[in-house]
Amino acid sequence: MSSSESFSSTDNTHHDHSKSHFRTLLIGCIGVVYGDIGTSPLYAFREAAHHLGEGGFRVEELLGILSLVLWSLTITVTIKYILFLLRVDNRGEGGILSLMALTQKSIGRGMGVVFFAGIAGAAMFFGDASITPAISVMSAVEGVKLLTPAFDSYVLPVSLLIIIALFSVQRHGTGKVSNFFGPITIIWFLAMGVGGFLYILKQPMVLQAFNPIYAVHFLADHGFISFTVLGSVFLAVTGAEALYSDLGHFGRRPIQIAWFYLIFPSLALNYLGQGALLITLPAAIENPFFLLYPQWALIPMLVLATLATIIASQAVITGAYSVARQAMQLGFLPRMEIRHTSEKQEGQIYMPKINTLLLYSVLFLCLVFGSSSALASAYGIAVTGTFVASSIIAVYYIARVRKKGMAFALAVMSPFLVIECVFLASNLMKVFDGGFVPLIFGLYFILLIVTWVKGTQYLIGKSRAMAISTIDLAEMLERDPPHIVEGTAIFLTSDPEHAPETMMQNLKHNQIMHEKNIILTITTAPVPRVPIENRISVEEISSRLMCIVINFGFMETPNVPAALYRARALGHDIDVENASFFLGHRKMIADSRIGLPGWQDDIYVAMTKMAVDATDFYRIPPSQVVEIGTRQVI
Repeated sequence: MSSSESFSSTDNTHHDHSKSHFRTLLIGCIGVVYGDIGTSPLYAFREAAHHLGEGGFRVEELLGILSLVLWSLTITVTIKYILFLLRVDNRGEGGILSLMALTQKSIGRGMGVVFFAGIAGAAMFFGDASITPAISVMSAVEGVKLLTPAFDSYVLPVSLLIIIALFSVQRHGTGKVSNFFGPITIIWFLAMGVGGFLYILKQPMVLQAFNPIYAVHFLADHGFISFTVLGSVFLAVTGAEALYSDLGHFGRRPIQIAWFYLIFPSLALNYLGQGALLITLPAAIENPFFLLYPQWALIPMLVLATLATIIASQAVITGAYSVARQAMQLGFLPRMEIRHTSEKQEGQIYMPKINTLLLYSVLFLCLVFGSSSALASAYGIAVTGTFVASSIIAVYYIARVRKKGMAFALAVMSPFLVIECVFLASNLMKVFDGGFVPLIFGLYFILLIVTWVKGTQYLIGKSRAMAISTIDLAEMLERDPPHIVEGTAIFLTSDPEHAPETMMQNLKHNQIMHEKNIILTITTAPVPRVPIENRISVEEISSRLMCIVINFGFMETPNVPAALYRARALGHDIDVENASFFLGHRKMIADSRIGLPGWQDDIYVAMTKMAVDATDFYRIPPSQVVEIGTRQVI
């Protein structure tokens, strides 16, 4: 074989491998990224059309609603997310907290507009993560009533059982079943498209809905009703934030190709088919999605819809884990247990506390609302709130990070902000019909985050005011050294410029010092992952004192021993296997006379009790840990 033939063969093998990898990403992103938006046809058009009444519909009215749905998908999803935000990545990662971290890196990390928009969007995402499993599973199970009304009383119990089973298997991870997500979702989208296409052939006039004039006329002619319809129309774009949040898992190109070649055509065909069905048979408003299909296809579609809603729920639950981990790493929440469920996929994690919180929230919503139609009133506010928050941050990103100026940024983002604010206002009208639920959820999470950030900043400031600098401590120990014992001591602290409290307590009570002492600080960079060459920085302060700073990205799970082994590989003398890690164990005592207000004191103290031990969080061997307890008044 000639050298040119050998090169050609190798090149073809690499090309085939790349094609195979891209195909895997494409199928995977269809199952995970589009699971949520793919279940919207189950209820979105039905809820929008319901506002016109139970009787017959004028063709122009149905075309107006269809036009609103199609152009909402085009403007909000296609233009804002697919074509714009997917290009705004933080070293490959997306999502509202990633966008916030990227923007704050340029404008400072204070509690400004970007900070509050970021945490508000994240809080609303948790509201979405609670509502999506409830409304998706219930809307799928409600299709059973079309077989026989006798199943009506079983809808809620069956939905609750499916939801409990779904959350119960989370601890086993999604690795074993994720390979099935893509193919099932592909079949789901194709079935939706075919069902809609067959009715479009019967009423081809519905294709006129692509003309935005019908949307404009509907809004102009229906006054207040059109405003309420908008709140239901927006249900068609729920799940768009997942496109951005999952950017780091699949990359921009697979997400974009899946949208243009499968997802958007299938959604458009199905919505148009539902409109054609209502033109032909107005009584089908009861459940236009399932009534698109003949009687023999009902059971297969019910099974497929149930699987699709489970996949959609799985995607948003996994997204909640990712957002929670980002919030923890950015210092917005206390440390919570993270379990890795896959040896190959770093992003596949399980968080027991978040899982339990979501399960109780979903069950509560199902029991209180009782049906998917009732839940639809609560759904839109959570999603529109996240959309508005991401657009606000995008304004600052364009103006400050891309340095285009505020005027240009507002000119670019104002059309999206205006549309999203109108959608938000229309959804806020449903506050008393259930829309208050995501608002309460959102305000609750915002309160927790703000309290944690303020409390942590107060304690850091208080510790700095009382501490001595690391340089001064080194000089004092050189002049008057205590008793020296063998071994290495590692003291964890959040402030490397000041002597760790655990070190001072050890000197005060034990009056000893190890041969080697390391002041270790773990920081979270405003990037998803830190390159290995930038992971460690080491500074020799004295013959016995060394400062090490370990940098992790906000998408990484810290592993301190592994990082220290990296430092040793770079030539630093660190006895990782036998070192003693000195950790502080604070007992928080609330005191309304100092620090935070009394009610925030109680919240902060309660949140500290939720935090997992630093030993587990940082992967430190328990046998090497020495805890020194202190009392801290806040």
